[in-house]
Amino acid sequence: MKVLLTGANGQLGRCFQDRLPTDWQIRATDSTKLDITDLEQVNSAVLAFKPDAIVNAAAHTAADKAESEADLAERINAAGPANLASVAAQHGIRLVHVSTDYVFDGNASTPYTEESPTNPLSVYGKTKLAGEVAVSSAAPDAIVVRTAWVFSEYGNNFVKTMLRLGKERDALSIVDDQRGCPTYAGDLAQAIIALLQQNAAGGIYHYAGDKEVSWFEFAQAIFSVAVQKSVLSKAPALTPITTAQYPTPAHRPAYSTLAGGKIQGLGIALSDWQSALNKTI
Repeated sequence: MKVLLTGANGQLGRCFQDRLPTDWQIRATDSTKLDITDLEQVNSAVLAFKPDAIVNAAAHTAADKAESEADLAERINAAGPANLASVAAQHGIRLVHVSTDYVFDGNASTPYTEESPTNPLSVYGKTKLAGEVAVSSAAPDAIVVRTAWVFSEYGNNFVKTMLRLGKERDALSIVDDQRGCPTYAGDLAQAIIALLQQNAAGGIYHYAGDKEVSWFEFAQAIFSVAVQKSVLSKAPALTPITTAQYPTPAHRPAYSTLAGGKIQGLGIALSDWQSALNKTI
């Protein structure tokens, strides 16, 4: 299989390249090699490489910055995926597009399914939802994978931030009233590979961690492992706080646990994030 990968330098993009099956070919691109917001560039890249599949791991993921960069977020998260989908449909190429739990408002109390009503609260969430709609409209057989709370050994993420702050400070205050499922980017990459190998039906799939926690509980788990692995000599004192006590430009869903039954039905296991956290640290 020949795969055109966007967002190659992000967490998912790098994990995807690490796990690429040996008999697959890849063209790994970042924004300097392929501007997905430019339809002509997308079409030229596809004609030159002739991929069997496109995996779109490119996104404007800085939720707070997106509030002041709405036009840029819209181009990358909505217009770009629309270009990829239209070219994929035109040439009969499978497209896997990665989306987010931020398409939900967080008012639920049970895990969100693929059919749950969307109601994003932030520019990031709204532009990602617009991308989903554009992809599904232009390429009905495209696969949209919603994920959440992604971490890995690469890039910037909550695990790395906690480890850095744990070395710098004796005490930290962590939000305890937002709940979701951490997801290891390597597991997400493996799930996308499995979906392509199975030639899975188009549509939306949820893929996230197998256990729900708050950010505070996630931080506790991170520091427990870090001390156990001697990455830190001791854990900082953690204080649980509310979202109201830590205001941010972007409104985040208070509850964004994703139900993974649909993808599990294909024999694809959810992210065992606690095991992955051990390996990552």
